[in-house]
Amino acid sequence: MTEHTVVAYDEELKTLDNKIAQMGGLAEQLLARAIDALQQRDPDLAARTIEQDQHIDRLEQEVEDLAIDIIARRQPVALDLRQIMTAIRVAANLERIGDLSKNIAKRATATAEESRPKQLMIGLQHIGSKALEQLQMALDAYSQRDAEKALDVWARDKDLDAIYNSIFRELLTYMMEDPRNIGLCTHLLFGAKNLERIGDHATNMAEMIHFLVKGVPIAEERPKGDTTSYTLPEPPAR
Repeated sequence: MTEHTVVAYDEELKTLDNKIAQMGGLAEQLLARAIDALQQRDPDLAARTIEQDQHIDRLEQEVEDLAIDIIARRQPVALDLRQIMTAIRVAANLERIGDLSKNIAKRATATAEESRPKQLMIGLQHIGSKALEQLQMALDAYSQRDAEKALDVWARDKDLDAIYNSIFRELLTYMMEDPRNIGLCTHLLFGAKNLERIGDHATNMAEMIHFLVKGVPIAEERPKGDTTSYTLPEPPAR
């Protein structure tokens, strides 16, 4: 961080970073709890997770208010301006991650009384752990101002997409084989999509962090592997 002649300016920028760190910690916790609630069929944990989202929303508003105040009073340029704008955009992505985690917790509540095929839950646990790892790495890259770590997060997004593709096909197959599975599998499919989207938001953050540190955007096109928008599963053999 650049040292300024006005000490209060440095403190304001540090406060901005601290609020992002708070948001990141809450987002990690909320996501981990949502995944646990889904895996363990725990509606009480799901309910506590849903309530926690409001704290992230409040912090996002605080980040935005502080950033606008700094811009109005300090008229930042160059690295300072990039830092402030990155904080606003990272906060927005963390707020969305909180919303998606809350949605996963809602799916946990809806399916708490349903028995789930073990293989399906292994797939969901896998994509959940990968999404959480992506988020943690992105937050580390932000706090450390590490462009290489951010680039690593960015490159790994396609791996999360590949896991989602597999879960998507498996869930549709279960639904096609037995219509009684449709309700449960629909909730699990939305939960898996929420986790894939969380990976996308972590990747958004990685792109912003790379720009913050390097001053230029990532040159390559983002690697994407989600093919579910234009593919259909093969019908089960009869």
